[in-house]
Amino acid sequence: MDEEYDVIVCGTGLQECILSGLLSVSGKKVLHLDRNSYYGGECASLNLTNLYEKFRSGQTPPSSYGPNRDWNIDLIPKFIMANGDIVKILLKTKVTRYLEWKSVEGTYVYQYQPAGMFQGAKYIHKVPSTDMEALKSPLMGMLEKTRCMKFFNFIATFDLAHPPHDTDPKKVTMRQLYERFGLQPDTIDFVGHALALYIDDGYINKPCGPTIERIQLYMTSISRFGNSPFVYPIYGLSGLPESFSRLSAVHGGTYMLNKPVDGFEFDSATGRVTGVRSGEEVARAPIVICDPSYVREKLPGKIKSVGKVIRAICILGQPIPSTNNCYSCQIIIPQKQLNRHSDVYVMMVSHAHNIATNGKYIAIVSATVETAYPEREIQPALDLLGAIENKFVSVSDLYEPTDMSFKDQLYISKSYDATSHFESAAREVLELWEKITGAPLDLSIDPDLTNEDQ
Repeated sequence: MDEEYDVIVCGTGLQECILSGLLSVSGKKVLHLDRNSYYGGECASLNLTNLYEKFRSGQTPPSSYGPNRDWNIDLIPKFIMANGDIVKILLKTKVTRYLEWKSVEGTYVYQYQPAGMFQGAKYIHKVPSTDMEALKSPLMGMLEKTRCMKFFNFIATFDLAHPPHDTDPKKVTMRQLYERFGLQPDTIDFVGHALALYIDDGYINKPCGPTIERIQLYMTSISRFGNSPFVYPIYGLSGLPESFSRLSAVHGGTYMLNKPVDGFEFDSATGRVTGVRSGEEVARAPIVICDPSYVREKLPGKIKSVGKVIRAICILGQPIPSTNNCYSCQIIIPQKQLNRHSDVYVMMVSHAHNIATNGKYIAIVSATVETAYPEREIQPALDLLGAIENKFVSVSDLYEPTDMSFKDQLYISKSYDATSHFESAAREVLELWEKITGAPLDLSIDPDLTNEDQ
């Protein structure tokens, strides 16, 4: 380990592994360390025994759940947008050759009916993202469906590079655009949260350009498979960081698991990082990348807590009710439906993805904590799941760097948020890449999951 490197990476979370792979491909000499014996860090996939050890020390899984080889349970619930940046990076680096994918069967949105013959009823409906789906959706009345169809047609044909003269995407707010089409609050709710995938309503009074781009991404992603815009790797999410680690190794990257990081070395004159210390060994590099857990105790001033997230991993013996008996789905509960400040998410996968034994389903509920009683906050989502056989609950701190300029060349990623997709993590990877290299990552390859040779 006592060598000179171009880059040292600490932690095998997704962001760290993608950057490690990309930097190795670009010709950098990379050393990658992880204190754990497995890949994935916080987004690892655990077998049943390891899951019980983590959450219920001393207890053993029921024998009826079968062998460990049947289970690969994600700690962090995330899907991948079929036409999003993660897929573009996978195709650019040809990492898709290491993974097998399955499309997610549906995305659903929760809506509370406050009045009428269904007063007090709770519903989950498939999210419409095309004009035809909007016409069939029970989320809206007939007049609203017509308005929504016109809105979707407008979005689908909107050219951000050459916008209409009356819709400057840098000046017209999303609120003004919604008002132009006369969309009702519930429609705005699922468009903003289930299609544009915002976690709160802060976007409404901002320029409409980014939101239009997000909805277009949803539309182009859903056009790939027809049921939802998301895909998911067979055998769980830990296959993603492991595959990028393999990419790095193929291009000369050095990996050391079970290797503690005991400290960071800095130049006293410039304040820039110069390396990483493990025991009596020191590896030197002018650039170090790590996740927040590696600096939380050693350099606490480098990160700040920005909240907490609660996650509940639930083992089910049946699909989630009202989802057409699907083997995988996402459910988004917009903030207004529960009088919250942010959304609640449900991600469900199953034996169809080789992450659970035959006939079992894994539903993971996640939300940003807003009160002193986190589990109460996600109870409405838990109520949607039907009978829960086993539940494993965790509350984690969310951290982000205190200084995003990274002048000391110590690049720290953010904690995984409560969303059930990797879009925010993908944006962070691209931002960190540009800060590290000084240039944006070239993602010019047309995404095509069926063609790895372009």
